[in-house]
Amino acid sequence: MNPIKKVYGYITRLKDHKVQVLVFQHSNPEAGIQVPKGTVEAEEDTVNALIREMKEETGLEGLHAETLIAEDLWENADGVIHHRFFYQINIAYSLDEWVHQPTGGGEETGLSFHYFWISSKNDIELVRGHADYLDLIF
Repeated sequence: MNPIKKVYGYITRLKDHKVQVLVFQHSNPEAGIQVPKGTVEAEEDTVNALIREMKEETGLEGLHAETLIAEDLWENADGVIHHRFFYQINIAYSLDEWVHQPTGGGEETGLSFHYFWISSKNDIELVRGHADYLDLIF
């Protein structure tokens, strides 16, 4: 079986001369705090998947993938292998926090994501696998 391709967006901004990374609290508390991510669809390249997924999950428009900062093979908790692509996306302006209902459909239908920014990888605990490359940002 081929690994499932996943894209992760480390969306960053500068605030008070410090780099911050966008994270969200899922409306299901058991899902923990995450960075926006999603699945690459068939016949879709990772950059297009990244931009689509970031818009669907955050509501942010006009995003551009800056840098592929890491790529790996990773075993999910259910034993499925993911081929993960971590991108950095810089933005100039954003609200300090907001709530967005994802528009991608599927399992996320009816959910709300509460977005906010962190200034270090030690600010909060992200779900397993999401902070794996934050040290390349901070």
